[in-house]
Amino acid sequence: MTIKPEPPVCVGPDLNPRKPSFALPPNAVDCHAHVFGERTKYGYADDRQYTPPPVFLKDYLAMHDTIGFARGVVVQTGVHGTNNQVIVDAMAQANGRLRGIALLRADVTDAELQRLDQAGVRGFRANLVAKIGVQFDAAKKLAARVAKLGWHAQFLLDIENFPDFDRIAAEFPSEMVIDHMGRPDATQGVNAPGFEALLRALKGGRVWSKLSAPYRTSRAPIPYHDITPFAQALAAAAPERLLFGTDWPHVMMQGAMPNTGTLVEQLAAWVPDAATRERILVQNPARLYRF
Repeated sequence: MTIKPEPPVCVGPDLNPRKPSFALPPNAVDCHAHVFGERTKYGYADDRQYTPPPVFLKDYLAMHDTIGFARGVVVQTGVHGTNNQVIVDAMAQANGRLRGIALLRADVTDAELQRLDQAGVRGFRANLVAKIGVQFDAAKKLAARVAKLGWHAQFLLDIENFPDFDRIAAEFPSEMVIDHMGRPDATQGVNAPGFEALLRALKGGRVWSKLSAPYRTSRAPIPYHDITPFAQALAAAAPERLLFGTDWPHVMMQGAMPNTGTLVEQLAAWVPDAATRERILVQNPARLYRF
């Protein structure tokens, strides 16, 4: 019998985040991060892509306290599969500071959706890049169910695979959140068809996008200057539909591990206006995640 090797352990984050040069506004929200639990308690999925570094909720909240985040949104990953208890417990232990995004099976029961909603879950994630969670057709059916709870569907996708994304969004049964600016292709620029479709979709009022994880598609070292034009284009087009996330603890990083404070610092270049930053950090997530 062949024993499947353990997926590699990811490099951990820098546990000494530096404070950004500007103060975050009160009630600022980190809208994208991952928390993990002990394997002995929550189990690991056999088909996971990686083994997480040994960092936990306390490390995440310590980062928040240093940088100035008051609240956060924890996104379930494939590490624990569809055992969303890890984010349910994190939300309970954080005493109202967190909301959650679940990873669901297509056949999830209504009773489980209700339980997750009461715990603080506000949507589900479909990872179309790594094929984790429900994929597009199943996500569309699931979105019709969770829309009744006021939830949204969160997608990790490569926006250049969707040049008609604005049409897709207009027909989708719930609001949509697009992770990491749509993972833009830095070589194509802001006039690429998919990215232009994302801008149109944001203006349509049914889609949100996260200013997060520039390192996922950047071809440049920190501070990822080739992604700045995309962030600025999003902020110019629809600041009322944007969120910000640290993507802590930066799993599966290729290259140098960024300091989380340095990533937050990028907001000063992406969104120079303090009032607009406050909208993205405070007002928008309060509305979407019902803080």
